[in-house]
Amino acid sequence: MIDAHVLSSGQTIWVAKPNVTSTDTTPVVMWLHERYGVVQHPKEMAMKLADAGYVGVCPDLFHRYKGDKQALAEGSARVIIKDNEALEDIDEVIEFLSSINYVDSKRIGIIGVCQTGRQPMLYAANRPDTRAVVALYGGPEEIEWLPTEEHPVSIHEFISKINCSFLGLFGEADHIISVDAIRRMRDTFEEHNKSYRFRIYRDAPHGWFNDTMPGRYRPEPTEYAWKEILAYLENAFSSELSERVIWDFESDISPEYDFANNVRLE
Repeated sequence: MIDAHVLSSGQTIWVAKPNVTSTDTTPVVMWLHERYGVVQHPKEMAMKLADAGYVGVCPDLFHRYKGDKQALAEGSARVIIKDNEALEDIDEVIEFLSSINYVDSKRIGIIGVCQTGRQPMLYAANRPDTRAVVALYGGPEEIEWLPTEEHPVSIHEFISKINCSFLGLFGEADHIISVDAIRRMRDTFEEHNKSYRFRIYRDAPHGWFNDTMPGRYRPEPTEYAWKEILAYLENAFSSELSERVIWDFESDISPEYDFANNVRLE
């Protein structure tokens, strides 16, 4: 079951409650939507996180957008999420959740997907108590390395300020994110002595985790990735932030890999 709540800013969030007793407090895991906004899949993932024992939350980071929401859902329109607004929105979500008796608002994890791969790292860099940061096929795109008006800080700079470990899950056949871009991101974590765990899955295109997009969905890497996410979250929430630096990079790609051969799938 998932419930919608409208916050004071006008932002709608969807909250899925885990099966807990009245005395339990449970970590929060936010599932940030893709470029399509809050459609079916992110809500389903919030419920799946609740089934795994977390407070699953899906916020609408496009709530300020007054244009055609259907065009967003279809992928024919695009919204840029400003960094300052993303921080405001996620802070508002946490403030709202902190008033709920079963929520442990001190243990926060954020999962970004595609366009929102940036925001979990951004938030962790600005809110040092963040416990878990995950990106699925998002984050190291070329545009993310260049400061802009909407994104005034490059990911190179804010990776240096992240205290928790990072989990990055990517696909070999992604037409947007190359293996070189993933390596660049990995090297940045190493440059700043930050912990990471990267996985590049064989033959997986952009969007491989989304089972509502049959042309892109790949069940096998999705199953592996979900296990990775749950193991990572369990570790992140069961212990304090570690002072040790752990690097873990695993890639399954062809020796003839050529990013130019990757194509967009529908």
